[in-house]
Amino acid sequence: MSSVSSEWAGAAVVVESWRDHDPLARELFGMALGSTVVTDDPVTAAADLYAAGARCVRVPDTVELCRDASATSARSLLLVRELTGRGVAVEWTARCADGCVTDGRFGHLYPPSAVLGQPAAVAAGWRKSYFPCRCVFRHGPGFLEVRDRRFGTLEMFTVDEPAHLATIAALVTGVPVAGVPADVLADLVGAGLVAEHAGHVWWLPVRVHRWPAPALVV
Repeated sequence: MSSVSSEWAGAAVVVESWRDHDPLARELFGMALGSTVVTDDPVTAAADLYAAGARCVRVPDTVELCRDASATSARSLLLVRELTGRGVAVEWTARCADGCVTDGRFGHLYPPSAVLGQPAAVAAGWRKSYFPCRCVFRHGPGFLEVRDRRFGTLEMFTVDEPAHLATIAALVTGVPVAGVPADVLADLVGAGLVAEHAGHVWWLPVRVHRWPAPALVV
C-alpha cells in the first residue's frame, strides 16, 4: 500500500476538550482539558482523548466536506468519525459548496452545529436524523461486517476477501487513491463506504466500541 503524502501526514487538527458536554458543567473547575494539536493518526488521537477523560471535543476550524477539501479537513472528519464511535459529543462546523452533504454519506457522523453554504434545514435535518451506530463496522474471525442505515433501510456487507480486508485496514487512516487496487476501490465506492479528499481515500463506517442497544437491533 502506498505511503500517504507529506501533506496528509503533516495535517494537524487543533481541538479543545472537556470532561462533560453540558455547557454549565464545563464551566466547573477541572472540567476543561485544554487544547490539543492532533498530529497522530485519528484512531490513536481519539483513543488518547477518550482515555484522558474527554467527553466533548470542539474542532474550532471549519471542516470542508466537498471532494476538493484540504487534508486538514479530511483528517478532521476522520477524527469526528473516531470520536463518534466512542460516544464523544463533537462541536464542529461543516462547509459544503457543491451539495454533496445532501447525499447522506456523512449522516452517521456526530452532527455539526451548522453546514455553511447550505440552507439551515440541512444541518437541522442531520441533527434530527442522527443516531448512534448509524453506519458501523466490526471484525469477526477472518471477516468484517458493515451495518449501514444511512439511507433508511439496513444494508449489511460482509467482507472476507484478503485484499479487501487489507485495504480497509489501511483506509481507516487514509490511503493515496493510486495505492488502492482498482477493483477493491470500485467495490467500496459502489457500496458508499469510502470518501475521497486531498488525493486520498478513507473509510467512512464507524468502528463499534460498544452497542447502544442489543446488537441485532442496530
